[in-house]
Amino acid sequence: MQNSAGTLAERVLIDWLRTWKGPSDPHGVAMVNCSLFHDKQLHQFDAIVWTPTSCVVIEAEALVEQVSGELEVPLDGPWRVGSQVVSLEGGRRNPIDSSRRHTYALQAFLAERGLGQRVVQGLVLVVPPQGSNVRLRQLWDDPGLQVVIGDHQRHLADYLDTMASMGRAQWTTNEVALGFRALNLLPYLPSPQDLVAEGFGGPVDTTLWRGGPQQAQAEAFREEMTQTDEFAAGPTTMAMPWYSPWKLYPNEPGEMDLRQGGMRVLLTLGMLVAVAWLLWFVITAVVQFAPG
Repeated sequence: MQNSAGTLAERVLIDWLRTWKGPSDPHGVAMVNCSLFHDKQLHQFDAIVWTPTSCVVIEAEALVEQVSGELEVPLDGPWRVGSQVVSLEGGRRNPIDSSRRHTYALQAFLAERGLGQRVVQGLVLVVPPQGSNVRLRQLWDDPGLQVVIGDHQRHLADYLDTMASMGRAQWTTNEVALGFRALNLLPYLPSPQDLVAEGFGGPVDTTLWRGGPQQAQAEAFREEMTQTDEFAAGPTTMAMPWYSPWKLYPNEPGEMDLRQGGMRVLLTLGMLVAVAWLLWFVITAVVQFAPG
């Protein structure tokens, strides 16, 4: 996670993301205050959150005035509570357009790098001042672009949990690593162990961590996986020599051949007798010719 630029809404968002460490909290990894130059335009992201089932571009905004009532959020035009036009930190009247542009830019950027089948969601997190009592009225229906009132971190967690419940896992460990590398955020890429612990699956290409601070952790992860695979495979079966009774008189699949079985028994007994005779010969020679 990168450090925030320090606006009120960004500080609130980062505090929430950092406290999500429990088993019931949303799982994933976040990058904050990052940027992307795409299609001759610079896009500044307040946060990008990857979970095993989603990638969400978050635009964090704070209401300037303390208000109470129903916040009407249109696609275009200013936001209002009743007849009062609300002011947002930074002076913007409606951040929906910028959220939509940032989301489409990241979607196109990742698609150019082979991740086009992964949907990128857009979210505007609105943080009201303390003491406000704000209810949301979103004046459009688009599951790919949502607004959440950030008066409590549970509301953002519920949104991410809803995204997780909408489908199977989509983002793998390697794809998240590719995303970090593409955005020039390799220094902030978590280790493979951390991503697996957050629920990201799929095979792990540890070379994606090469050159970053987590390279040693990635190499340790590769060794752990190699040892795990070797243990799961079990002990290697020793090949029988050519003179083995089971090689000279093999079993025929689906048949019971008493003659073959008898020859195996006789050959085995003969080998045991030969070994016993050899041992007796060696012991006798040692006793007979040993000095004193």
